[in-house]
Amino acid sequence: MNIEIDKYSGFCFGVVYAIQMAEDELVKSDKLYCLGDIVHNNKEVERLNDLGLEIISHDDLKKYKDCKVLIRAHGEPPSTYKIAMENNIQLLDASCPVVLKLQHQIKEGYKDVSKINGQIVVYGKKGHAEITGLIGQIGGDAVLVSSVEDLNQLDFTRPIFMYSQTTKNPKAYADLKIEIEQRRQSHGFSDPLQFVVNDTLCRQVSGREPQLKKFSEKHDVIVFVSGTKSSNGKMLYASCKDENSDSYFISDVDEIKKEWFVSANSVGICGATSTPLWLMERVSEYISEIK
Repeated sequence: MNIEIDKYSGFCFGVVYAIQMAEDELVKSDKLYCLGDIVHNNKEVERLNDLGLEIISHDDLKKYKDCKVLIRAHGEPPSTYKIAMENNIQLLDASCPVVLKLQHQIKEGYKDVSKINGQIVVYGKKGHAEITGLIGQIGGDAVLVSSVEDLNQLDFTRPIFMYSQTTKNPKAYADLKIEIEQRRQSHGFSDPLQFVVNDTLCRQVSGREPQLKKFSEKHDVIVFVSGTKSSNGKMLYASCKDENSDSYFISDVDEIKKEWFVSANSVGICGATSTPLWLMERVSEYISEIK
């Protein structure tokens, strides 16, 4: 049975940067706090915990003083930096440059849309760390949409500036754009200057979807490795499943079932931007011992 690990799967550069920053600090110190899971993969979090990385919440942050705290790739709202300054906390900022650029775009867009009595719309997952950081840039004055049904919150007679969480599905974002355009037209509004859709998707994530579709076609079975909290993991797995019905989502080897491979001649192993290579290699070794 041929087993191939997708060479394009695994950590994106933002996650690599955050983990490297954590590891470098832990070489010098046996303790480092991280605000939220450094990556949406519990196995990688466990590995870093063993090195001395301790995950804390935003409520915890208010209680800590005179220490070092890592900000993960997802980025943070201004309130986090304010608390850190008040409590003499040294922040190791590993915010992804793509996310930081989007935060700046939203702040600038908010200034412009406010002048014309418009609305900021953000497509993303409610409660996601990146979304908290994005909407926090404008004091929460945004409409968060996760699906077409959420568009009912909008006033289609007012201008709309639209943004997306960096790791969302490009097609779903495009579909929302079309739906908003149609609803605006039904209200008699079609001025493109009044409906601005910003391209804020991460190319490293969105570029993986078409590549994974090709990868899924060439193998009998696909094993997709990802943490259950990963938004892009769910999106990329769905793309694999669309191309290959024999695609399976796992977080670790104990979820693998031998019957998946009974008639398989080739197996493809791939993962999310938060999936470590060492975990995909462990999955490959486990499968190789089945047949």
